[in-house]
Amino acid sequence: MRIQKRTTLVAAVAALSAVAATGCGSDSDSGSGDGDKAKIGMSLSTLNNPFFVEMKKGAEAEAKAHGVDLTVTDAQDDASAQANQLQNFTSQSMDVIVINPVDSKAAGPSVKAAGNADIPVIAADRAVEGAEPTATVSSNNVQGGEMAAKALAEKIGKKGEVVVLRGIAGTSASNERFEGFEKGIKKYKDIKVVAKQPAEFDRAKGLDVMTNLMQSNAGIDGVFAENDEMALGAVKALGSKAGDSVQVVGFDGTPDGLKAVKEGTITASIAQQPDELGKMSVRNAVRAADGSDVDKEIKVPVKLVNKENVADFS
Repeated sequence: MRIQKRTTLVAAVAALSAVAATGCGSDSDSGSGDGDKAKIGMSLSTLNNPFFVEMKKGAEAEAKAHGVDLTVTDAQDDASAQANQLQNFTSQSMDVIVINPVDSKAAGPSVKAAGNADIPVIAADRAVEGAEPTATVSSNNVQGGEMAAKALAEKIGKKGEVVVLRGIAGTSASNERFEGFEKGIKKYKDIKVVAKQPAEFDRAKGLDVMTNLMQSNAGIDGVFAENDEMALGAVKALGSKAGDSVQVVGFDGTPDGLKAVKEGTITASIAQQPDELGKMSVRNAVRAADGSDVDKEIKVPVKLVNKENVADFS
């Protein structure tokens, strides 16, 4: 049975220092059992991507700080598997569910079912379509897309041909980043987007797609990849052209992406804060479990990282 009011959780939030040493899944110093703790289920779209590994770490750190039980599952980029995970969380009477959707639209029915069971849902990094989660914690992807367009345009001299490597179709992150990029690049009348093709946020697919695009677009000047993994795949396909005759801009600010910025093969990356996304998701899950008010939209800032300031992010 789901616990509506948790007096131990109120004490934990009010006096965080008193429970900071409490580990996830262990009993508190007061001697109360696991039944007195908030139970949070978190379904991540994939853990085969450094970005979501960092998100998981942030979520686990926040859960430990608040002394709550956090269960994290990996959907392996399979919307059906994620639906099963949310169904399990719902049947297990989790107090709150955090979902990082594989597919924003496909996640709708599962989120609605959790809501019907009176379980708050926090959407992390990507929005949910067809249902209203309690809150959505995400980066400002549209703004980031515009920043990427400006950085790429200025680097190629505000003229030339560019290609776009899209993420997973149906995800809000891909849609919003492209929306921002398209809006930003339209400001430069001498820049033409000659191709846009999905590579599913994956490095290996980024390599394959970029290799194919080069055959039909030999004279490109720039690449915008909707995440760093695809940008790194593009860099491998471009070889010596990367950062020289062809400028590449990524998105996420992952460790590998920042290393490539430092080396000059990636011109810039729009840095998210995946660990902060994980922390904020769990922090607001704790508030929801306690019955406290939670903002519907929580934005985590993004920043442009280039060779001049990359040391500040490494």
